[in-house]
Amino acid sequence: MKRDIFQAIADPTRRAILVFIATQALTPNALADEFDMTRQAVSKHIKILNECELLEQKKIGREVYYQLKVGRMKEVDKWLEQFRKIWEARFDQLDNILSTIKKQKK
Repeated sequence: MKRDIFQAIADPTRRAILVFIATQALTPNALADEFDMTRQAVSKHIKILNECELLEQKKIGREVYYQLKVGRMKEVDKWLEQFRKIWEARFDQLDNILSTIKKQKK
């Protein structure tokens, strides 16, 4: 079964893992230390993130480090763009209403 990026970010633990590895590469052990779960549980989350091609692996000695593939997040950004436009339009409407109310109070 092929997974997509939205399945990966649907889980709060996987979203937290992405936040941790967004700024620095970490090993599964280092990630497990950040959560109240076993290394095996973290490894299962890493496996799903890997299947969704969200992680970049780099091996240094015997350790495997994982880092976020930032470019893959563009798919999420593209999907969110449609909502961003709606939100911006609504905020603009709210600004206009607040300006009108402010002028009426003067």
